[in-house]
Amino acid sequence: MLTDSALRELLDYESKEPVLSLYLNLLAPDPKQKLRALLKNCELEEDKEAVLRYFEHEREWRGRGLAVFSCAPEGFFRAYPLGIPFHDQKLISHRPYVHPLADALDSYGGYGVVLVDKQGARLFRFHLGELQEQEGTLGEEIRHTKRGGASSVHGQRGGASGQTRADEAAVKRNLKEAAAFAVRFFEANRVRRILVGGTEETVARFCEELPKNWQSLIAGTFPMSMTADASEVLERALSLGQEAEKKREAALVEKVVTAAAKGGNGVIRLDDTLDAVREGRVQILLVQGGYHAPGYQCDGCGYLTAQDIGVCPFCGGEMKEIPDAVEMAIRRVMKDGGEVEIIHDNEDIKAFG
Repeated sequence: MLTDSALRELLDYESKEPVLSLYLNLLAPDPKQKLRALLKNCELEEDKEAVLRYFEHEREWRGRGLAVFSCAPEGFFRAYPLGIPFHDQKLISHRPYVHPLADALDSYGGYGVVLVDKQGARLFRFHLGELQEQEGTLGEEIRHTKRGGASSVHGQRGGASGQTRADEAAVKRNLKEAAAFAVRFFEANRVRRILVGGTEETVARFCEELPKNWQSLIAGTFPMSMTADASEVLERALSLGQEAEKKREAALVEKVVTAAAKGGNGVIRLDDTLDAVREGRVQILLVQGGYHAPGYQCDGCGYLTAQDIGVCPFCGGEMKEIPDAVEMAIRRVMKDGGEVEIIHDNEDIKAFG
């Protein structure tokens, strides 16, 4: 499992020796053959052997994707089978390559799912395609009176008016308690997006009971029974989550472009973005999916730029070319506690190069 501490270790790790980073789609036919093909031209023989040994003899036979990081001279080896597939890729650098992990965390990280009815709620937390936490709450039992029955009050149907009001009051209390329970669950599990399932009426009433800040994180609603199993809930959550993510990405791109055009709290294009990253001002970094660009980094203070300027303007250190300034920007923002959004299929962000 990729925990917060494991991710932090990958972000902090840097070596003078080469580090092999490898991502593998385990859903593909014959992933072992794919792995051997990826490693075919790898010159790091010790790392190559370590990866193959792990895959054939030590790995857990679960998950849809695999991320492996190895630096044999320093005895560093980390492997994470995850519940999401990756594109097959290999990269050798002096740090673990985290760009695909940033993409995975953006698309599949921190989902909270609520199944709710008039009596209670079931709560799930899915992270990177895996169920990590599950709880439930049950309120007062609600009596269901058959329609058309005798009424003790003239002109009313469905039972005594007092009973109807009592049931309605119990429903309201249950939904209020379920919302409070859900908020505690969301806070404890660092939920970033919320999906709510149930009948249309009950879902709407439940959402109204949530505080405004949690309502803003609701990515979608859907019909589903309270008795659905976790795998069914996961599949529905991933499907709905991806649809909601595309809309969210489009809104974020528009917001940044507008802010940049007005000289507000937004910048576009690589150089201005790298400046904002250096100054620690980035709350959300948007990166076009698959975008890479070479750059230059100061040996002394770590200053990043896309320009070949020779000498660092801040400390006078030597600027050395690096293969991917985008990867370094992603690492910096994640280490500083900012969010990284990998944007897919958006024409607006493609225009900025």
